[in-house]
Amino acid sequence: MNKPQNNDMSNFLEDNESIDFALEAKKYLRFWPWFAIALFVCLVGAYVYLRYATPIYQTTAKIKILDESEGLELPTSAFVFKRVNINLENEIEILKSYLILERVVQKLNLNANIFEEGRIRTSRVKEPPFQFEQLIKSDNINRALNFEVEVNKTGFEILDVKNDKTFSVPNHNTYLLDHNLPFEIRISGEDQLSRVLGKKFLIKLNTVKSEVLKLKSSIKIEAIGEQSDLLQLTLKGQSKKRTEQIINTLINIFDQDGINDRQLVSKRTLDFIDERFVFLAKELDSIEIDKKDFKQDNNIVDLVSDAQIGLEQRAQSDEQVFNIERQIELTSLLQETLNDESKNSKLLPANIGLENNNINAIISEYNIAVLDLEKLVASAGNNNPSVKLLESKITTLRFNLDRSLIAYDKQLKSSENQLVNRNQRFKGRVSSIPQKEKLLRAIERQQKIKESLYLLLLQKREEAAINLAITEPSIKVVEFALSGIGPISPKTKIIYSGAILAGLLLPFAILYLMFMLDTKLHSKEDISKLKSSIPIVGEIPSIKSKGSKIFEDPNDRSILAESFRILSSNVNYMLPTSKDTKGKIIYCTSTIKGEGKTYVSVNLSLALSSINKKVLLIGSDLRNPQVHTYMDIDKSQEGLTNYLHDKSVNWRDILIKGFDLHANHHTIISGPIPPNPAHLLTNGRFNELIEEAKEEYDYVIVDTAPTILVTDTMLISQLADTTIFITRANFTQKNLLNFSKELSESGKLKNMAYVLNGVGASKSYNYSYNYGYGYGYGSKE
Repeated sequence: MNKPQNNDMSNFLEDNESIDFALEAKKYLRFWPWFAIALFVCLVGAYVYLRYATPIYQTTAKIKILDESEGLELPTSAFVFKRVNINLENEIEILKSYLILERVVQKLNLNANIFEEGRIRTSRVKEPPFQFEQLIKSDNINRALNFEVEVNKTGFEILDVKNDKTFSVPNHNTYLLDHNLPFEIRISGEDQLSRVLGKKFLIKLNTVKSEVLKLKSSIKIEAIGEQSDLLQLTLKGQSKKRTEQIINTLINIFDQDGINDRQLVSKRTLDFIDERFVFLAKELDSIEIDKKDFKQDNNIVDLVSDAQIGLEQRAQSDEQVFNIERQIELTSLLQETLNDESKNSKLLPANIGLENNNINAIISEYNIAVLDLEKLVASAGNNNPSVKLLESKITTLRFNLDRSLIAYDKQLKSSENQLVNRNQRFKGRVSSIPQKEKLLRAIERQQKIKESLYLLLLQKREEAAINLAITEPSIKVVEFALSGIGPISPKTKIIYSGAILAGLLLPFAILYLMFMLDTKLHSKEDISKLKSSIPIVGEIPSIKSKGSKIFEDPNDRSILAESFRILSSNVNYMLPTSKDTKGKIIYCTSTIKGEGKTYVSVNLSLALSSINKKVLLIGSDLRNPQVHTYMDIDKSQEGLTNYLHDKSVNWRDILIKGFDLHANHHTIISGPIPPNPAHLLTNGRFNELIEEAKEEYDYVIVDTAPTILVTDTMLISQLADTTIFITRANFTQKNLLNFSKELSESGKLKNMAYVLNGVGASKSYNYSYNYGYGYGYGSKE
């Protein structure tokens, strides 16, 4: 299997190497009118397209996504290899998200579109040609609403396309009319009316969802470079202003959405703190009231001062108790001294510390009296009345002193009891201070906790308020929406270049397909591609004139005559040389009918006759005879069939002199069509005819049957000196040449040469062909 493929490949390469590019170019240049017409049509089409095509402009913007953590992170290995900490794909999806684009559509009211209906096309208007106000909310549009507005001199004619209802609006103002239209329109001023008078406009109110999806599919967002944190937004549209508005609005909404996300924490913090302030204020009020009540109930001004005062009071009270107890002891000692019998009339201690002036005065008076008594006794004796008087005075003083000491002792003990009781109260008050301090500290601790929490929340509230006020933007606009000066579509140069290219390529492609699909012969080069040794001895031109196609005049100088003279000369070179003077046998055959073998046979015989050679033309195509048609005689006239069938018929008796100007030319037509042509050709009579004719004629031209359809030619092919194989341009299939080549190489056809008939036939190659095994009786060439 590989070997045939290699052979095919080598043949293909050989064919490609033998391509004559000049010839190929000429083959296409023959159809230059096709190229001219196609070029003209394409250029006109390009002009019409550019005249009515809607220009499309491209708008672009560039933004930088800001990183919240930028500047806060230390460089890491990840930071070294990936400088950007932002997932740009997520940002792109957010930018193209339905929620973001829905806000854009609603803010710009993109679902309301106004078109102007023209003669050829309907285009969107850049600015509303009249005052337009949409009444229905965009969210309430559940299906597309279409209205046709025709402006006439008296007012509007508005057609509801869906419901097929017409509204007449006088004075070009719907505001003055009670209606249920989803919009209001009005024309103000003669100038505005003159611009739209007689025109028809289409108002389309689409659903928000459809517009969002349309915008989502049309906007293009991509990162600029792999290591960049910049995004480029691109949008194409008919109106520069509209596309710039859309992109700028999208940028603002995206930026505000990012700011709102960052502010959300601050807002929630403020709300939480405001809610907590209410509770904290109540709790602080309650604690302060409890503290006030606790101090009032416990008679506390200041716990430390109260404790110090209590201790001082207790110390003073203890000192007083000590002093009273000392006075009691001194009083008791003085009473013991006073009541001691052994110490009667003895001096009493004075100034021992008693704090009773009366007692001290009595003691002092008593001691004076005792001293006076001792002095008096020493001088006057015991019985002296003065002594007695002094003794009586001393006794009285002792009695008074005793009574005073008893009274003073009672007084001291009573004071002692009071001071002890008061001292107990002071002790109790001091001892209760730790408990009160503990309770007060618990109250104060709660108060401090609430106060610190209140202050903390107040601080956090201020911080949240500051963060809310100075929230950083989520993006940095590197370049706002900017449209190109000229439209990106249609591009005049590209359209005209494409038109020129199409005008050249379309006919070229059609011709290329025609040539590629064309399996017929057109020139001798197609035969030469067989790479065989079979020569090509002539090319017969196609004669389009209404004149005769027969070489009737030996002196004819027409193209037809000259081509057959050349053919006759070339055929002479094909004939084998011999020493005898016998005539040469030339067969004219073809692959199928319709290739012009009879036509070539007749004219070749006449060309040879024109040079004073004796020529015999034999019509041996017994199944489909055609020689008689060139001489205007009846095909049923006696001919070769009669000679082959009837031995009594002499071939010389059936000779026909069909061409008056060719005296040396004779013809034997085929005669009636027999039922068994092959049997007649092989019964030996045809061989006798050839042998005898060679003795009398210089050339015997035999018009034989097509080789691929019947075997008649193969049965008598050994009698030929040369075989002229007729092919026809624009008719003969190329693959049929292989059949003729095999016949030559196998020796079934002797000394074969090709003749190409009909050269220069219709350049469109539109000849039809029908061939097959239907070749037979009753058919005509």
